[in-house]
Amino acid sequence: MTTELSIIIVNYRVYPYLDACLRAVLAALSELNAEIIVVDNDTDETKQIVLAHDFPTIQWICLTKNLGFAKANNLALQKAVGKYILFLNPDTAIQSSTLKDAVQYLNSNSAVGAVGVQMHNGDGYFLPESKRDQPSLMGSLFKLIGLAMLFPKSALFNSYALGHLDKNQVHVVPVLAGAFIMMPTELIKKMGGFDESFFMYGEDIDLSLRVLQQGFENHYLGNLIITHYKGASSKQDPAYLDHFYGSMIIFLNKYRHLYGGAVGAWWLKNCIRIIAWMANFKKKIQ
Repeated sequence: MTTELSIIIVNYRVYPYLDACLRAVLAALSELNAEIIVVDNDTDETKQIVLAHDFPTIQWICLTKNLGFAKANNLALQKAVGKYILFLNPDTAIQSSTLKDAVQYLNSNSAVGAVGVQMHNGDGYFLPESKRDQPSLMGSLFKLIGLAMLFPKSALFNSYALGHLDKNQVHVVPVLAGAFIMMPTELIKKMGGFDESFFMYGEDIDLSLRVLQQGFENHYLGNLIITHYKGASSKQDPAYLDHFYGSMIIFLNKYRHLYGGAVGAWWLKNCIRIIAWMANFKKKIQ
C-alpha cells in the first residue's frame, strides 16, 4: 500500500508537548496510510524511551546534540517515503480532519507546492504569522516600529502578515509558517530540503520563497485550524535570541534584492543588531 503522508516532527526538550501532539496526530490518521518520523535533538534518553514504548509505530532518530531545525528535518526527509511531507512542530495540536483535508487539497490542486493552516495560540488567539507576504524593506520597517500592530488589517502597514486577507478563507500567499507545512515529497527533495545555514527561525520563509522559484504556489488554508503553543522549544535553548536575530541577518544576506539591494539590507541589519542588543540586555537584567 502506498504511503500517502510522511509526518516529520523535530523535538527539542518538549516531551510533554510531543506526547500530546503524537496522540492527536495518530487520532487524525484513521483514513490515511502514513508514517511518523520524530527527530529528537539532544535526546533525553529516559524520556525518549518512555515515548518510544507508548508509540511503537513511530520511527525515531535520536541525536546526542541539538543540530537545529533545518538539519534535523533534512535527516528525516532522507528516510521519508510518503507522497506528501508534513513538517509539524511538536508544540502543536491538530484536529481530527486536518491531515485528511490538507492531503485532499493537495491532491486536487497540482499547481500548489505547499499548504499551511490557520494557527491559534494556546489562549485561542489567531497567530498572524500563519500567512505572510514576501519580505520587503517597508513591510519589515512597519513591523519593527509597531505600525503593523497598530493597524493589523491594513494592506499597507501590515503587509508582513497580509492583514487585509480574511483569516478564515483560502488564499494564495507568498510565505507559510514552519509549524505546519505540507508539500509534495518529490518537490521538497528536488529542492534539497531546508537551507541548513539557518539553525532555527527563517528557514520556513526561505523554503516558501524557494517553492515560488520552482513555479508553484503556496496556499493558506484558513478553513483548517491548529493550535500552536508558540515558543515551547525556543524556551529550552538559552541562545534562542541569538538564533532568532542571527537568522534574520542570514536571510537578509541571502535575499538582499527584497530589501532594495545592499543599502537597504545594510540599514535593516543595523536595526536588527540594535534590537538584538536591547533584547539580550533586557534578558540579562531580568
